Amino acid sequence: MVHHHAEPAYLDHAGGTLRQMNHSRHHAAKHLNSGLMLRVLAVDDEEPALEELLYLLRADPRILSAEGATGATEALRRIGGAVDAGPEDPSAIDVVFLDIHMAGLTGLDVAQLLAGFAAPPLIVFVTAHEGFAVHAFDLKAVDYVLKPVRRERLAEAVRRVAEQVGERSASVHDASADQVAVELAGVIRFVPVDDIAYAEAQGDYARLHTEAGSHLVRIPLTTLEERWRSRGFVRIHRRHLVALNRIDELRLDAGSMSVRIGDAELAVSRRHTRALRDLLMRQTGR
Repeated sequence: MVHHHAEPAYLDHAGGTLRQMNHSRHHAAKHLNSGLMLRVLAVDDEEPALEELLYLLRADPRILSAEGATGATEALRRIGGAVDAGPEDPSAIDVVFLDIHMAGLTGLDVAQLLAGFAAPPLIVFVTAHEGFAVHAFDLKAVDYVLKPVRRERLAEAVRRVAEQVGERSASVHDASADQVAVELAGVIRFVPVDDIAYAEAQGDYARLHTEAGSHLVRIPLTTLEERWRSRGFVRIHRRHLVALNRIDELRLDAGSMSVRIGDAELAVSRRHTRALRDLLMRQTGR
């Protein structure tokens, strides 16, 4: 998980806003990831306040979806389900706009619990109380918006969120150019692409096979084919994508073809037979 630390900040009491001291960095990145669409969960146990916040969020063109939760328990249930489903699931949540004073668990309690998640959403606190700002930023909040919420102030919070989501995505992309993120027992780990012998389609998922075992990821096989084509992976069947350098044997039997990779024998579809044979012949120099 990539951690983002809040920059030094101060409260502008006259305007009811919180501004970052380092403005230049934010202005320079103003248009970063302008096409990014955010998935939002807003949490407030006062329904009028929640409805107003949702109205303002949904009016922002950078928001793909904005859903509401009327308490901490419901919010944690929905966030937990979204984290388990993965970032590409329709239920995924990029950021939580979170009230602090709620019945039962407070917004600060929720943020503390989310810190223990493998890949938690970002947090923006929305509150009528100024006194929790320091604690909020200790919990890695992206922003601290004071009620009553003004459209311009909320737009600035959304911009900061979009910037951090974009930075997080870019960081994961850079880190995983040679790796793929997999979740094991609630912990995200990175498996080197070079360790993957072949990938097997399982609906909208793909199972990655290595010598050490297999991992299920929520990435379609067609996406992996595009990403890994330059790394020597080829499609041999609608269900299988293989690393050429991991093929131990090419077998022909009564007009059908298969390849052996370790202990696995994988069928090659007719449409891929000629291309695979030509690739292997060129690779061996024959």
